[in-house]
Amino acid sequence: MHPFRVHPRRRWYPYPAEAFAARRRRIVSVWIGAGVLVALAAGWSYRHSVDPIEAQRAMDEGRRLLKATRYPEAILSFDHALALKSDVADAYLLRGRASLALSRLELAVEDFNAAIRLQPADPEAFVERAAAHLRQENYPAVIADCGEALVRDPRIQLAYNLRGIALRQSGNPEQALADLNRSIELAPDESNYFQRAATYQMLGQHKLALADLDQVIALNRTARKPTLRGPSRGAPWGTQPGRIRTIGRGCCWTDTSRSGVFDRTGAM
Repeated sequence: MHPFRVHPRRRWYPYPAEAFAARRRRIVSVWIGAGVLVALAAGWSYRHSVDPIEAQRAMDEGRRLLKATRYPEAILSFDHALALKSDVADAYLLRGRASLALSRLELAVEDFNAAIRLQPADPEAFVERAAAHLRQENYPAVIADCGEALVRDPRIQLAYNLRGIALRQSGNPEQALADLNRSIELAPDESNYFQRAATYQMLGQHKLALADLDQVIALNRTARKPTLRGPSRGAPWGTQPGRIRTIGRGCCWTDTSRSGVFDRTGAM
């Protein structure tokens, strides 16, 4: 027998089995679709609640590895953090720092660019990028980045240091001296005295250069005994870390690991 349905004010009439089955299929499809949408919404909500937590764990692990100078592993951790949450400026900044430590200068600059795009008011990435540009001997870029950093925070000692080096290597020792004097006012450490000594030497002020070298030796008591040695071939005066430098009749050993860029991890 065929099923029947009732229509108001009309008599009973046959309802085809095929139409009845099609109607049931439509109802089932609607419920299945609703269930799929609910499942997708629940998955999206779960993922967006879990991803930031996992991204933070990856960031913490990356910081730990960076502090331990395990740079390739740190980069992988920051890669994972950015895969989970792509708008974390610190991840780009710290990954760039790890790349800089591995002398992957172009990759470092790209990461610092990304950090600046995400946080343009933060001076830190400008100084980090200036350090990378200095190693590329791109002195105009160093000067520009340090200027941007100092507009945002005029007490960033490293910005004066890096800009002073770039100005000296660009043939402007007088301007470099002004920056290095300010750098020493903010942080009278051996790196700043060494860079100023190199600048005094370029200006022909040998006595002042020797006086600054005496300050370097006095501050860096743990350094090995200085010996007379010239710069490596092709290396600008005062720009290569951990090398003994001859300046006039004086010499010194400079360890620029302490004059590194900003450090949120405690690692230089």
